[in-house]
Amino acid sequence: MKEGHIWKAVLTHEVLAMVMTENNPKDEEETLDLSFQNHTKANLRKGRHPSSNFRRTIFDGADLTAGDFTGSDFRRASMFYADLMNSAFDSCDFRGADLRKARLNLSTFRNCKFKGADIRGIRGRYAIWQGSDWWNAKLDDDLRKVLDKKWPKPKE
Repeated sequence: MKEGHIWKAVLTHEVLAMVMTENNPKDEEETLDLSFQNHTKANLRKGRHPSSNFRRTIFDGADLTAGDFTGSDFRRASMFYADLMNSAFDSCDFRGADLRKARLNLSTFRNCKFKGADIRGIRGRYAIWQGSDWWNAKLDDDLRKVLDKKWPKPKE
C-alpha cells in the first residue's frame, strides 16, 4: 500500500479488489475477470481496468465513474441504474447488455458494439458515441433523435 492513501478492501464472491477511498485515481492498471458474478452496487470508481472480462456480470447500481474500461467485454452484463459517467469505454462489447436507466453522460463509447443492448431510459445525450452502433440497441425515440443528429448512422 502506498503511504498517505487509505485503501478499502472489498471481498465479493472470492474476488479481492483494492478500492481507493480518496479522490485520486489508481496508479496502476488492473485487468479483472468478474464474468458470471454478482457485483451489485460495486465500487470501481476511478479504476483502470482495460481489457477486462465483465461478461454477464451483474453491476446493478454499481459505481464505475471516471474509470478506464477500454477494450473490455460487457456482453450480456446487467448494469441497471449503474453510474458510468465520465468513463472511457472505447472498443468495448456491450452486445445484449442491460443498461436501462444507467448514467452514461460525459463517457466515451468509441467503436463499441451495442447490438441487442437495452439502453432505454439512459442519461447519455452528452456521451461520445463515435463509431458505435447505437442504432442496433433498444432505445427511446427521443434519445434516438438526439443520437441520430449528433452521431448519425453511416450510409452504406
